[in-house]
Amino acid sequence: MLRRLYDWTLSLAHSPYALWALAFVAFIESSVFPIPPDLLMIPMIIARPNRAFLIAAVATVSSVMGGMLGYGIGMFAFESVGQPILESLGKADSMAEFSTRFNDMGFWAVLIAGLTPFPYKVITIMSGWTAMPVMTFLVTSILARALRFFIIATLLWKFGEPIRDFIEKRLGLMFILFCVILVGGFAATHYL
Repeated sequence: MLRRLYDWTLSLAHSPYALWALAFVAFIESSVFPIPPDLLMIPMIIARPNRAFLIAAVATVSSVMGGMLGYGIGMFAFESVGQPILESLGKADSMAEFSTRFNDMGFWAVLIAGLTPFPYKVITIMSGWTAMPVMTFLVTSILARALRFFIIATLLWKFGEPIRDFIEKRLGLMFILFCVILVGGFAATHYL
């Protein structure tokens, strides 16, 4: 079933309504959908590099709006909607422990989840559930999602098809390393 969903998502990239499809996928991916919008962005940008930054902007705005939906699910409907979503992702056992530490590192949690392959929907729902300040969540989501999508757009705009393999296979690792270095740098300045 997941493979059919994946193939369906990729087929949307070639639709005349690709930007609308991207907006829809980016929106629902931030709260419930398992397939990331990057899969639509990559073929869309390779096909029309002159629209790379428009595509990244649509993905960013839609993803952040979807993140607000995830935040709302966590805040207002965690028991009935949010918890089953997190359970389906295998995250139910660690929810209680996670919530006690989450808001202490909320900025970093949202930034790292927004940049890396970690499911962003988990963080959006948990942000609402733990009552993270909405402005912290919103600003960090904008920063993280814009960085992610505009880096992908820039790489594809500049290098085109040859960079596709790198993005699909290794960009997640690069984002994780970037976040580790970033957090490590801030931690070092705090303790030095």
